[in-house]
Amino acid sequence: MKFVDEYRDGELAKKLASRIAASVRPDREYAFMEFCGGHTHAISRYGVEDLLPANVRMVHGPGCPVCVLPVGRIDTAIRLARNPSVTLCTYGDLMRVPGSNGTSLMKAKAEGADIRMVYSTLDALRIAEAEPAREVVFFAIGFETTTPPTAVAIKLAEKKGLNNFTVFCNHVLTPSAIQNILESPDVRDLGTVQIDGFVGPAHVSTVIGTEPYAFFAEEFQKPVVIAGFEPLDVLQAVAMLIDQVNEDRHEVENEYTRAVTAEGNAVAKAEVAEVFELRRSFEWRGLGEVPYSALKLKAKYAAFDAEARFDLQYIPADDNPACECGAILRGVKEPAECKLFGTVCTPETPMGSCMVSSEGACAAHWTYGRFRAASRVKRAS
Repeated sequence: MKFVDEYRDGELAKKLASRIAASVRPDREYAFMEFCGGHTHAISRYGVEDLLPANVRMVHGPGCPVCVLPVGRIDTAIRLARNPSVTLCTYGDLMRVPGSNGTSLMKAKAEGADIRMVYSTLDALRIAEAEPAREVVFFAIGFETTTPPTAVAIKLAEKKGLNNFTVFCNHVLTPSAIQNILESPDVRDLGTVQIDGFVGPAHVSTVIGTEPYAFFAEEFQKPVVIAGFEPLDVLQAVAMLIDQVNEDRHEVENEYTRAVTAEGNAVAKAEVAEVFELRRSFEWRGLGEVPYSALKLKAKYAAFDAEARFDLQYIPADDNPACECGAILRGVKEPAECKLFGTVCTPETPMGSCMVSSEGACAAHWTYGRFRAASRVKRAS
């Protein structure tokens, strides 16, 4: 299959691994954060870490949009869904994310709330058209990749005169989170999290391009390599990052040239700019309040803003104190270091968002990495 099979070639992977092994300096450690949950999934699924030298480590970042949504936003959605006049439409991953006191959208639905799983914003629009007596709210989440479809849906709702359609907007921005990570005490002051460079997100970069990452390369002197989601993409990106570190370079490079350009998708960016504007601050799970890191609807489209229509008040809520999702999203800990992982916290009984989403680090490690990790420990002993 074009652009799939050739990027999963085992022999090429071995050659890339040999090149990486020959490139690393034995007197130093390398740590690269993969920001996107799709990369975390690919690294675990294809055993990419097994092909890397012992002194090259991948660090999981806050690249899963379901994972980074704080408990308080889940609680808000649950309160909204319990409004008898509301039909809440959401993606499947969000249904099982734990809220406060053991609640979730799935449990609220079982208790009678009208919550429906959809595959796109257009599904929610169709429900609003078919049921004009219901207040249909789309629970919008995601990075820059999923924001343009939400913008298009809002404009289409205006064109169709769907006064019963609104959006509970939780779209967040990748560059702001990367800056927060680099400015965090763990990285900048304490040095407890080593980050020598970033494997840049693929889908996000198809929209925003490579230009927004130049600031991190220049200001923080951290190289960024945009990479596709296949195992050879990731290996090639790691090789490129190692070359930059060895040569004391800090540039933005694009491995994913088959899909990403410097300027990104101008049409998609224009749609987003017309409908949305920056929030002054937004809470991320694990990162806390991050300035200018999320979007809200412009005043022009306030009629489609669920927060305004239903006077939704955000109430911060604490994570499960035993759950390490926050630390995992910051790169401070790995999934297996959480005491709940694999015991009370499994995909069937998730205690935190990182175990719910298919892009979550805990879910990826549970599905692909836990037996491999155990095997490495056994061999080492």
